Amino acid sequence: MDLNLKNKIVVVSGSAGKEGSIGETIINRIADEGAIPVLVDRNARGFAYAEAFQKRGIDSLFVQTDVTDPVEIENAVKTIVAKYGRIDAVINNVGVNDGAGLDASYEEFMDSLKLNVVSYFLLVKYALPYLKETKGNILNIGSKVALTGQGGTSGYAAAKGGVLGLTREWAVDLIQFGIRSNAIIIAESYTPAYEDWIKTLADGETVLKKINKSIPFEGRMTKTEEIADTALFIISDRSSHTTGQFVFVDGGYVHLDRALINDVN
Repeated sequence: MDLNLKNKIVVVSGSAGKEGSIGETIINRIADEGAIPVLVDRNARGFAYAEAFQKRGIDSLFVQTDVTDPVEIENAVKTIVAKYGRIDAVINNVGVNDGAGLDASYEEFMDSLKLNVVSYFLLVKYALPYLKETKGNILNIGSKVALTGQGGTSGYAAAKGGVLGLTREWAVDLIQFGIRSNAIIIAESYTPAYEDWIKTLADGETVLKKINKSIPFEGRMTKTEEIADTALFIISDRSSHTTGQFVFVDGGYVHLDRALINDVN
């Protein structure tokens, strides 16, 4: 199916993660569809990603940005618009489960919010005039932690709950401008960051097997490619009447009866 994304300017925050991360997978899928991936991230890895696209004849831009800094986000949007003149979609993909629990300091809790939800607000705020011009759309990457809790991560859970609240709020706010706002909710996906966490555990392989068995559909984690493909469909005009929705790409982790697990795995 042609998603009609050719030459669309798609801004993705948190897009300079390690190879195989959700953001990195999304920008590659964007390029595959003929759209223009615009990377916003503080990690200098993004320069190499943008250069790799350009060597393939794919237009791309990396704007190195500390997304916890309002001035840097505003300047990033100015840089993007100076080059392309428009923004067609924003994918807020930043997410670090930083373990800021109830024992964290006030500063640590606030830092978690700044990274994991305030950055979403700021990127949309500064991109909004250009989204209005293109009747573009917003996609927020959320987490099951907002709905299920996890323990030991108050900052991240609060932030991801806020992300879902903003998704619905923006859907209402922006209907008048023809702008859609949706969220993808992810449960367990084996990203490089996830792998790094497993390696810190003495019984990591046992924990990994237990987690996989807890996922009803096929007893496996969600592939980053599955998340990216869903993201591209939602931002495309093939999903033109979808707004204010939480789309779960999680193998049934959040909603399906746990009794299914023994039956299908």
